[in-house]
Amino acid sequence: MKVLVTVASKHGATAEIGDRIAAELARRGHDVTNRPPEEVGRVEGFDAVVIGSAVYAGRWRPEARDLIDEFGRYLRDRHLWLFSSGPLGEPPEPNEDPIDIAAIVEATSPHPHRMFPGKLDPEVLGLAERAIVRALRAPYGDFRDWEEITAWAGEIADALDAATA
Repeated sequence: MKVLVTVASKHGATAEIGDRIAAELARRGHDVTNRPPEEVGRVEGFDAVVIGSAVYAGRWRPEARDLIDEFGRYLRDRHLWLFSSGPLGEPPEPNEDPIDIAAIVEATSPHPHRMFPGKLDPEVLGLAERAIVRALRAPYGDFRDWEEITAWAGEIADALDAATA
């Protein structure tokens, strides 16, 4: 199947999750296009779409929300998976869905939404971001679980394989 993987990422950590998902889907034999939301011109040529976003202040990135606003009616007619990345620490906090995910799910009717822990690297943060991180006492580190991410991509591939059988 033709699959679009598109991920809104501010500092690159969530994009790396999208890269892993795209690589696993391609390894499983799917024709994968991986590009950021602002470079997606259409979704009509894809059988399936995976959309991910970093979560900041409890919300998806604007470019991911804009993609949903523009193509939501077309996404309803495709296999669609959504994921978010943002909780930090062990256990990951906050342990709740993004504020705007309910409206996104309602607009698109995807498979169940997944939340993955994220990464916080002080080297890529601006001055204001570092001040917010200090105020919130957010932990620095890479909390992404690559085995979980790869397994989820495998679940997507299995579902796509079953849909074409």
